[in-house]
Amino acid sequence: MRVNQYNSSIAADGKKEQSINVLDILKYLLYQWKWFALSVLVFGAYYYYQYSKSPFIYRSVETVMIKTPVNTPVTARLTRTNSINTVSVKSEILQLRSKELMRTTIERIGAETNYLERVGLRYNELYKTSPVSVALGGKSESIGYDLLVIPLDANHVRVRKRNDKTEDEEVKIPLNNETKTPFGVLMIKPTPFYNEASYGRVIRVVKRPITAVVSYFLSNLNISQMDDDASLLQIALEDTNPQRAAALITELITVYNEVTLSDKNQIAVNTEEFIRDRLAIIESELGSVESDIERLRTANQGVDVQTAGQMYLSDTRQFQSERTKIETDINLANMMREYLTANGGQYELMPNNTGLVDASVESQIGEYNTMLLRRNRLVEGSSTANPVVVDLDRNLASMRDNIYEAVNNTLRGLDIKMNNILKEEQSARGKVMQVPRKQRMMLSVERQQKVKEELYLYLLNKREENAINQAMTDESIRIVDAASRSTAPIHPSKFRKVGTGVAIGLVLPAVILLLTMMLDTKVRTRRDIEEAVSVPFLGEIPLSDRKTNSKTNILVSETGRDPLTEAFRILRTNISFMSSDGIEAKVIMLTSFGIGVGKTFTSLNLATTMSYLGKRVAVVDLDLRKGSLSTRAGLNSLKGVSHYLSNPNVQMEQIRHISEEIPNLHFFPIGAIAPNPVELLLSKRLDDLFQILRNQYDYIIVDGVPIGVVADAAIVDRISDLTLFMIRAGKMDRRQLPDIDRIYKEKKINNIAIVLNGLKLGGYSYGYGSDGYGGYGYGYGYGEEKKRGIFGFKR
Repeated sequence: MRVNQYNSSIAADGKKEQSINVLDILKYLLYQWKWFALSVLVFGAYYYYQYSKSPFIYRSVETVMIKTPVNTPVTARLTRTNSINTVSVKSEILQLRSKELMRTTIERIGAETNYLERVGLRYNELYKTSPVSVALGGKSESIGYDLLVIPLDANHVRVRKRNDKTEDEEVKIPLNNETKTPFGVLMIKPTPFYNEASYGRVIRVVKRPITAVVSYFLSNLNISQMDDDASLLQIALEDTNPQRAAALITELITVYNEVTLSDKNQIAVNTEEFIRDRLAIIESELGSVESDIERLRTANQGVDVQTAGQMYLSDTRQFQSERTKIETDINLANMMREYLTANGGQYELMPNNTGLVDASVESQIGEYNTMLLRRNRLVEGSSTANPVVVDLDRNLASMRDNIYEAVNNTLRGLDIKMNNILKEEQSARGKVMQVPRKQRMMLSVERQQKVKEELYLYLLNKREENAINQAMTDESIRIVDAASRSTAPIHPSKFRKVGTGVAIGLVLPAVILLLTMMLDTKVRTRRDIEEAVSVPFLGEIPLSDRKTNSKTNILVSETGRDPLTEAFRILRTNISFMSSDGIEAKVIMLTSFGIGVGKTFTSLNLATTMSYLGKRVAVVDLDLRKGSLSTRAGLNSLKGVSHYLSNPNVQMEQIRHISEEIPNLHFFPIGAIAPNPVELLLSKRLDDLFQILRNQYDYIIVDGVPIGVVADAAIVDRISDLTLFMIRAGKMDRRQLPDIDRIYKEKKINNIAIVLNGLKLGGYSYGYGSDGYGGYGYGYGYGEEKKRGIFGFKR
């Protein structure tokens, strides 16, 4: 349905501007209260049903602190020596949410098995308060089961597999005994809650695959950091049992600490083994290096390379000095030998005490010089022929030869000595040249010794640190506030559930109705007509729920104050203003684009309203193909217009029928259904008939046929003064309105005006009942409009 949701305002250029009228929309929605009531009832009931069957959800919260170097005591911080002193809170949260950790926790507290008891439509989780504990052997973790356990007495229970489709065999089994059943090997044990009050209770035992249980709890687990830079975490879990939620959170922290302690201890053990292996290797390498140092020092006779180098250098210098001295002695000996070999120095004194020769030679030289001096004195006192002088000369020559030979021997000794000195000097120089290589070797070995020694000491230190760490390892997470259990469920909320249903029940029909309104192209109000056409608008006829005993379904009354009667009075008044050239419209014809718009109903009630003024009114049925008005008035079997038009012998008085209820109202039915209505309507007798009617009646109301369906309307237009074009609210498409305007402007219909029929009181109606057209004949079938039910559905 479409409401009058726009207000028009005239802009400066004369065009109409549209604005949303919220009040009209609200009025339209309020008018459809039945849909809202039905929707609220349906959705409210559905959501209340959902609330009644949804299990209660409880929330448990625990506060923990992650231990970091900042909040860890000093003694505990010794365990983190030379290690990374930062702890990632996000990393800890991710580890707490690991599947393997949750899996271990679930298995410890037995959360993979649900013990349910139905209360009303809802299943409540019993957990530890269940009267029985069930274990089914031979089932894989990936396979679940669903059993119903009913305690019978102190020693027996009845078990059957839950299956909504088939009835499975029930098995009676004893408690505390493994029993082979069609479901598997069952072991059912009583709990402290197993008593007489539990007899007859139906306990549903559901074991789901462990992977599904892990996913369920992880999806309901929420871990949040209480502050951006704080190491405090708030761990919250939502579950169907508050005791199980609290137990799972507490056990989760316990398992996490155990895993972290195990990891730390395993790390310490692995570290200890690694350090021990490395110490053995380094110790062996260090012994090898020290052996190399020992060999090098032994090779240097226990003297280190630097001292040996200085000794070798000192020996070299000493040998150089001795070599220089020997070379000097050789040179002096050579000078002596050259002196002895010289001829001119035969009777000259020989140098003595020069140190050129040894002492024996020096003594011989001294004796030679003494003998020479004696000889020279003798020569001075005598001549060289003196026998004594000759004998002395002979002795001197012999001594000279001996001295020469002694000098030669000295030279040979000096040469040997020189060679020995050279060899020693060369050996010492070679040893000096080997010192850098030996020093490099020693430095390399000493460097290796130093590195191995430092590494050995470092590993010893780390071994002690690892031992301390292993002895002082503590938990990674400390519980600050223990898990608290909520006594009241947080979900579902009755108010929220039912409120959601009510909200949907209000919003959904509103959305549907508004969408229907916006997508609706039907003519609903007078505004729709006036905004689209320039044809005069005479009135609106509301839909009336009144009932009447009149056979013609006339609903107006002479003194009535109901909206329908007032609407026809207004229409009657407006018709009086539709005069053409000052001549009052006496012949008023009703037409439309289609059937079911209320032409017959309007014709009858308009004619009756005019008769209340004391006017003589004739109602003529010119729908020669169907005769709806004649049928409505109960005159379809009498002589009528078709007889008059087809037979010149029929007079007007023969087809006139006076109303029993209203004397001033006369009916002219169609008579028989004519096979040639067009020819009859084209005949001159129609003009004659209406000329007679004009003379005898104040108003003639003509119930015509739709325009465009058959040619009758255009043919009959010649006899009318005013044509009322009937539009049924909610039946005509607004896209047809320009066709009416074109008919008006092209003057295809004489003095046309529009009447809107079928408005519900308040302006939101699909219109009045049908005209009752069942089919026009000659291939024109209109079909009768179906009646509507209480919510507007056709039936």
